[in-house]
Parts: sequence; C-alpha cells; structure tokens
Amino acid sequence: MRSTTGVLALVAVLAAPLGALPRQATSGAAGHWEGALQIPAQELQVAIDLAPTADGKKWEGTIAIPAQGLKNFPLADIVVTGESVSFAMPKVPGSPAFKGTVSKDGKSIAGDFTQGGGTVPFKLTRTGDARFEPLPKSTPITTELEGNWEGALDIQGTVLRLLVKLARQPDGTGAGTLVSVDQGGAEISLTAVVQKGTHVTLLAASIGGTFEGELKEGGLSGTWTQGPGKFPLAFKRVK
Repeated sequence: MRSTTGVLALVAVLAAPLGALPRQATSGAAGHWEGALQIPAQELQVAIDLAPTADGKKWEGTIAIPAQGLKNFPLADIVVTGESVSFAMPKVPGSPAFKGTVSKDGKSIAGDFTQGGGTVPFKLTRTGDARFEPLPKSTPITTELEGNWEGALDIQGTVLRLLVKLARQPDGTGAGTLVSVDQGGAEISLTAVVQKGTHVTLLAASIGGTFEGELKEGGLSGTWTQGPGKFPLAFKRVK
C-alpha cells in the first residue's frame, strides 16, 4: 500500500475553527462518522461528515485526519443510492476515494478506500448529526502582498522549498496557491488569504496547514503550523 501511505504522509510535513454547525440527519448516510482506514501495520483514524444540501438536490461533506493535521477537507463526487455511499478527496495525488455500504441499522458504514492503485478496508461508526465548521473567508489584499513568494521550510533537517502565488480577484479579495517544489510541484489551492494591515494568514485546509506572518521590508516572515508542528518560515518576493 505504498501509494496510500506515501501520499497521506505528504500532509504530515507539509484555522482556527468557529463553532461547529450541526446538520440534522435526513438519510441513512447523513451524520458524523468516525472510524479508521486499515493501512498496513496501523490504523489511520478519520472523521467524516455527510449531509444533503439545504435544497436536498445534492450532498456535501468533509473529512478530517487528525494524525495528519487535516480537517474540514471538502469531499467531492458524493453519491448516495439506497444503502450505498461513495465520495472522493479531490485534487489529491492518487485520487483517494471511498465506497461503502450503510448497515441496516444505520449505525455504521463499511467498505473500501482506494488510492493510487491500492485498496484497504475502512469502517465508520455514526456518532451523531453532521457538523460542519465554517472556514475563514479571504479578505481584500494590497498590491504589496500580490505576487509570487518563495521560501524554505526546515523540518528537522529536511528542507522543503515552497512557492506561494497570490493574486487579487476582481472584488479585491486574495486568492492563491502553494507549491511544494521538492514534493512533485503540485499546486495546492489556498482556502483563504487574509490580510489585516501587515498581518497575513494563509490557510491551506486541504493539508491542514496555516501560515501566520508579517509583511514588512519587502519580505513575509512568520510561522507555518500543521498539526502539532510549528516551524519558522520566511518568504521573499520573486518575479
């Protein structure tokens, strides 16, 4: 299962939640589910929230993987048909996806997790109604922050080069991507870009990472936080 463990390990080296919002269950697949992926030699704990949208026309959901510092990651391709349920983690290498069956008593979901050609079983237990934590929203950013920034993250002697691309949207709010140059160069969309004066917050919910720093003297210096880890990180502007 090399592909699965390798990709999931990505978030381990590479937001302040607001109040959780409960969503009443209206289907056997709806709810807050907790369980584990049975990857080789260990269990990887996960928590999943599933619920129909307010208009009932489709489903929405999120996944959290506490050991990897991942939470509020939005799910995609959610399909619920009778007792069958499937969903995927979009824009993640290996195209991770879940496919399972809700038990007749509605208390558990069991099935297979696939990623990068590997398959492992998973089982989830319903512990209550779905609850979604709203993520911070991007704010307007200045032209001083807009542009490309490069930095290096030193994690116990392993140096990872990072590239952040920030742009102003038509309404002035910030948007951007994060690239880990030494880990394949895939672009990770930033969930939120928040600027308050010289203070800047970059949230990458898909990998459970947050950068908090200060914009001054043409540089951007602060701290990268992911799971229990906190690491100094400084960016400089590049063309």
